[in-house]
Amino acid sequence: MASLREIKTRIGSTKKTRQITKAMQMVSAAKLNRAQTNAQSYEPYTQKIREVVASIASSESDSSHPMLESRPVKKTGYIVITSDRGLAGAYNAGLLRSLIETINERHQSEEEYTLFVLGRIGSEMLERRGFTIENKITGLADNPAFSDIKDITRDSVQMFENEDVDQLYLWYNHFISPLRQDVTEQKLLPLTDLAEENDSNQASYEFEPSEEVILEQLLPQYAESLIYGTLLDAKASEFGARMTAMSAATENANNMIDDLTLSYNRARQAAITQELSEIVGGASALE
Repeated sequence: MASLREIKTRIGSTKKTRQITKAMQMVSAAKLNRAQTNAQSYEPYTQKIREVVASIASSESDSSHPMLESRPVKKTGYIVITSDRGLAGAYNAGLLRSLIETINERHQSEEEYTLFVLGRIGSEMLERRGFTIENKITGLADNPAFSDIKDITRDSVQMFENEDVDQLYLWYNHFISPLRQDVTEQKLLPLTDLAEENDSNQASYEFEPSEEVILEQLLPQYAESLIYGTLLDAKASEFGARMTAMSAATENANNMIDDLTLSYNRARQAAITQELSEIVGGASALE
C-alpha cells in the first residue's frame, strides 16, 4: 500500500494536471467560437461564387471547361486536413484510419494516387506508414488565411488541369457539434455536380467579356476557395474535439483526486488507529 506521502504527492500532481487541462479546455472553447465565426463568415462567398459558376455551367451556351467534365480515372489526388497538435481525442486517428482503409480498397499501387497533406500529425503518420506525400503544409495558424495554403491549393488544382490527376478529393472532419465531428470525403474535382445544376430560381447574369473567359478564371479560384472553406470547417472540428477531450481529461482528474483523497483519509485513519493501539498497548504493559 502506498504511504501517506506518496498519496499526497499524487494528489498534488493530479491537481496540477487538472489545472492544465481546464485551461486548455477554456482556450479551445474560445478558439472554437472564433473558428465557427470564420467558417460562417466565409460561407456566403462560397455560395455566391458557386451560384455564378453554376449559372454558366447550366446555361444553354456551348461554354465548357475541363474542370466540369469527367474523364477516365488513372490517378486520384487526396487533400487531407489534420491538425499540427495532438490532445484532440480521435480527431486525427479516426480520419487517417478511414483514409488509409479507403486508399487500400481503391488502389493497387502508389502510381494510382497522390497525397496533399495539411497538418503535422497527418504528414508524420502517413510518412511513417510509407506513403509518399506530393506536398504538405505544417504550422498553420489557428485562424489561417488563404495565403497560408495558396501554394498547396494551386499545386493540387493545377495538377488536375494538367491531367496529372483525374480526380481530387477532400478528406477532413466536418464540424457537427463540439461533441461530434464526422470524417468526410468530398469530391472537389471535377465539378460535375455544378454542371448538372439548373435551378429555375437562379439569378440571371450577363457575362463580359464572355462565359468561356470567366470560367477559365473563376473555376480554379472556386476550387481553391472550396479547399480554404473546408480548412475553416476542419479547424472548428479540431477545437471542438480538443475542448471535449480536455473536458473529459479534467473530469477524469477530478475523479482521480476524489479516489486518492479517500485513500489518503483511510490510510491516515489507519495510521492514527495504529498509533492509538500502540499507546494503549504500551500503557497496559506498564501496569
